[in-house]
Amino acid sequence: MKYVMMMHTPFGTGDYMLKSWAPEDVERHMDFLRAFNAELTAAGEYVDVLALAAPGGAKLVRAGKDGAPVTDGPFPEAKEFLAGYWLIDVDSPERACELAAKASAAPGPGGAPLNMAIEVRQVMGGPPKDA
Repeated sequence: MKYVMMMHTPFGTGDYMLKSWAPEDVERHMDFLRAFNAELTAAGEYVDVLALAAPGGAKLVRAGKDGAPVTDGPFPEAKEFLAGYWLIDVDSPERACELAAKASAAPGPGGAPLNMAIEVRQVMGGPPKDA
């Protein structure tokens, strides 16, 4: 079963909070993420991981009545933004939640767990190829 684990971080100024952290705290956090990704790989559960740019340049795009793109953004009223995600392939929803809890506890300033929100959603398959 494939799941996406989406890392949400407080919006604050619309930039990543770790830009204000001490260098040793940033390194500790990145070391944790590298080790977490290595653990997923070793267990055969890793599919992909992507970090996203801060939302300051994000745009919400819709087609206008004439089909031309209409954009909105950035969105300073948001409480949180999507910082990145892991795509994992695990045996059960319980395992996906176990991994999300581990990711949530990534260290922040002073090594304290961040306990950040990690949204877990199953990846749905497409329509049957014979349809």
